[in-house]
Amino acid sequence: MKTFLEFFTFQNPNVVYVVLGMIFINSSSALIGTFAFLRKRSLIGDAIAHSLLPGICIGFLVAGEKNPVYLLAGAFATGWISIFLVDYIVNHSRVKQDTAIGIVLSSFFAFGIVLLTFIQKSGNANQAGLDHFLFGQAAAITRDEILLFSIIFLLILLAVIFFYRSFILISFNPEYASSIGLPVRFFEFLLTSLTVLAIATGIQALGVILMSALIITPAAAARLWTHNLKLLLVIAVGFSIVSGISGAYISYTTSGMPTGPWVIITLSAITLFSITFAPKRGFLSKYLIRVRNEKKINDENILKTLYSIFESKEHLRTFRSAELTEARSFNTGSLNQSLKRLVKKGFLEKNMDQFSLTDSGIIESKRIARLHRLWEQYLLKRTRVDVDHVHSGAEAIEHIITPEIEKELEKELGIEGIPQEDY
Repeated sequence: MKTFLEFFTFQNPNVVYVVLGMIFINSSSALIGTFAFLRKRSLIGDAIAHSLLPGICIGFLVAGEKNPVYLLAGAFATGWISIFLVDYIVNHSRVKQDTAIGIVLSSFFAFGIVLLTFIQKSGNANQAGLDHFLFGQAAAITRDEILLFSIIFLLILLAVIFFYRSFILISFNPEYASSIGLPVRFFEFLLTSLTVLAIATGIQALGVILMSALIITPAAAARLWTHNLKLLLVIAVGFSIVSGISGAYISYTTSGMPTGPWVIITLSAITLFSITFAPKRGFLSKYLIRVRNEKKINDENILKTLYSIFESKEHLRTFRSAELTEARSFNTGSLNQSLKRLVKKGFLEKNMDQFSLTDSGIIESKRIARLHRLWEQYLLKRTRVDVDHVHSGAEAIEHIITPEIEKELEKELGIEGIPQEDY
């Protein structure tokens, strides 16, 4: 059985070609695919990938053999034509982009299948393996192709480095880019050309069906981990490299397992992990934040209610939980949990079935009530919100008012330094 050590010591020259090929192909796709993702043109990779098949077939018919230069040139040409057609249909009709992509994608792919069938029946012995472009065959990567892949990767990397600011501008705000004199059409052409080139490069290893996933998935996964655009590119490339090496390893150590599909499966697993566990944006993180916020809101609502009881009963600190449910509708389970948390935080003290506000509890409850009243005053004096809706509006906002916002509200209302009881 092939081992981990055998794979990573590169005892088999073919392993070197596959691993290097995956690194160059995946890195190229992740780099340029990030900008397609930022431009919200995620589906465009699907259109390009499927439109490359007829170009590959035409390149073969012209060369009479599987010459990588002719195949790449043909793929690049039909890939670019497909993008032009999608944009033309969108700009000159009422058809939306996703529909236009579906039309072009299916038409080109069908034409490619027709040409592939014609070639297979032509009797040309050199056509053997041409059908691998449908599903990919990374094991067939040669040393000459590694050189080609590395050149294309270097070309894309240099373009991203030198035109990074321009690419970012046209990805987020092409109107502003045009207003400052940036040649938007040229950079859009360059980005599209590099995207077509990256997809055409990887089509042999991953195939028409899977290649589109390699353009968008790394950027989508990386976006969950960072807001920094440069770091986004680095993480996307890192995810792509890990998936490429993992796919090659699984294919090498497990008989009959194809590299391309395992590359995408690994990348999908990374994306699912990111969707679940990424900080701030992952499902688990969002769930924990929501639970924490719900606890915070419930605790603050209890303290605010206690302060109103404290005021109405002439600063009497002691109360029973039943008094809270009478003053405001609280869920019994949530109320008991909040009371325990407030005791633990030192805002309340418990004695048998009674609770009492501590000094710090009075200060905190007064602060929350003050924020609520500040926002009510702001809504009444500075907006046209109906009086009946002022209280509910303050109920939602009071929990997110920061000290900085509090100072701005005081300044806006002209009550800086004035005690709460006086306004």
